[in-house]
Amino acid sequence: MTESERTGTFLVTAADDESAVLRDVHSGQVHTLSSNPGVSEEEAVRGTVAPDPPMNVSWKLVDVETRWTVSIERSSESPTTNSRTIASENPDGELVTQERAGTGEIHVLSVPDEMTEQAVDDILDDREGLLSRAARLDVNRVEIRSSSGVVAVRYMP
Repeated sequence: MTESERTGTFLVTAADDESAVLRDVHSGQVHTLSSNPGVSEEEAVRGTVAPDPPMNVSWKLVDVETRWTVSIERSSESPTTNSRTIASENPDGELVTQERAGTGEIHVLSVPDEMTEQAVDDILDDREGLLSRAARLDVNRVEIRSSSGVVAVRYMP
């Protein structure tokens, strides 16, 4: 690996037949690829990028360790008893992050009862944030569960 190469986990934020844009999910650095090596928008890629000579203003994906897609779903299931307990112990607007047994995290947000649906919609509107977090956590599924006053975002393998 040369000094200017960067290895990490990237979210594909844009892609067409000719190029793609990758954002490092840890640093936020954006890498515009001079060609598309077959990646798709919203896909996560763990690999290495390098400047594309001679001008080194764009990048190329020189190594792919793994790629995966992340699904985001709004579940009809209620938050777990654990999530409801966490929400009841924290004031409205408080976000609590908890590791899942195994891989992933659960983010529990307590909200005023009448704001539950709006909170879920706001979370779903931040699609790139959900995808980036999932890629950072090395998971391929995001599930949002809610009940009156409680929203649980589950990042799962």
